[in-house]
Amino acid sequence: MLNTAENVLSQIARAAPVFAPVRLGRIVNCDGGLIEVSGLNAPIGTLCRVQTRADEAAPAAEVVGFRGGRSLMMLLGDTVRLQPGALVRAEGRPGVVQVGEEFLGRAVDGQGQPIDGGPPVKARNNWLLGGKRESALERSSVIEPFDCGVRAINALATMGVGQRLGVIAGSGVGKSVLLDTMVRGADCDIAIVGLIGERAREVSDFVGRHMHGPKRGRTIVVAVPSDHAANLRLRGAQLATSLAEYFRAQGKRVLLVLDSLTRVAHASREIALSLGETGAARGYPPSALATITKLIERAGNSATSGGAITGLYSVLADGDDQSDPVVDTARAILDGHIVLSRDIAQRGHYPAIDIPASLSRVMTDVTAPGHRSDANALRGLIAAHEGNRDFVLMGAYQAGTDPQLDRAMALQQPIQNFLAQDAGENFSLPESAAALAGLMDDAGR
Repeated sequence: MLNTAENVLSQIARAAPVFAPVRLGRIVNCDGGLIEVSGLNAPIGTLCRVQTRADEAAPAAEVVGFRGGRSLMMLLGDTVRLQPGALVRAEGRPGVVQVGEEFLGRAVDGQGQPIDGGPPVKARNNWLLGGKRESALERSSVIEPFDCGVRAINALATMGVGQRLGVIAGSGVGKSVLLDTMVRGADCDIAIVGLIGERAREVSDFVGRHMHGPKRGRTIVVAVPSDHAANLRLRGAQLATSLAEYFRAQGKRVLLVLDSLTRVAHASREIALSLGETGAARGYPPSALATITKLIERAGNSATSGGAITGLYSVLADGDDQSDPVVDTARAILDGHIVLSRDIAQRGHYPAIDIPASLSRVMTDVTAPGHRSDANALRGLIAAHEGNRDFVLMGAYQAGTDPQLDRAMALQQPIQNFLAQDAGENFSLPESAAALAGLMDDAGR
């Protein structure tokens, strides 16, 4: 007890006193979640509190712009009981969040407040919420393989430490289950999972599966369900990335999972449209798509600290449209993508990875020549079978016409067994490479 009191007193002694007057503003307009405040000229990114009655929690808002001498803020909660003329005060430092080891083993929301029933997280290391733009040469090359625990990916689209990989699929095809399996089997020092815009039930299930046992001490969950405010969803993705950057600066190998990148783009779109920005590509303003690029570019290897952020980003293809603007933007900036197919999922095959459409742009740099040769050969067999699947099912194909297709048909069951994997299973990278070599030996190479 005395030690605790001593620590608190020492923190108070170190704190710099602030004698400046507290500036207050007043709400003069409210349009949805966007409010206008007069008399408070706060920088963009500042968190503010709306003063209410003593028995009510003070709603939080974030400054997102200014117009005509008034500050434009977006509430981080609901507008219920908000009144015209209510006083608003700024708090904290704009664009800065607290990060640190105190977050390990915890589940928090977009403001860093605990949602796991534990005590408040008292981290004291400041970090820029939007990240710090660094030189391109600060990102060192991807030269080491990354073990994700999924046999099909380890063997045919091998990841690298510091790679940014997208998992692209429509709704209900198994993105979250695949990411869950990869988090469980990943070889990393720290795993940070951002569940942005997902169902609250999925958040509860994920925390129940991963936040226990020996791996809890290396896992952080940042969860902002779909019913929360748009800017809170965006802050959740930025907080998860800031935490990853902090641990990378300590020389750690971090796995950063964002599920989903599309929900982040939707949140950024809501904010941009509220501020009057014009929708361009299918209703997405340019700033919404730029938000995706900024988030992804913050991951990668650090030449200074030797740490790495290996990024896994789920991308929802609305209506299974692979030309969706978010999908196109993400695919152009990512270092590879895994495409999940609804047709494959409907056959009861999981994970429903479309092997010919999936690739890792760093596989050549992180695998041995023999592994690459076997992977290319197997990809060719899978592509030959999938490209002629309808002819084979109709009986229109005559054996002997295409030797590669004949091999693919003869090995179809072993190939399917190799690609299939239960949700609770994990296969290491050496096991995956050995299984691939054994399969190709059976195929006569």
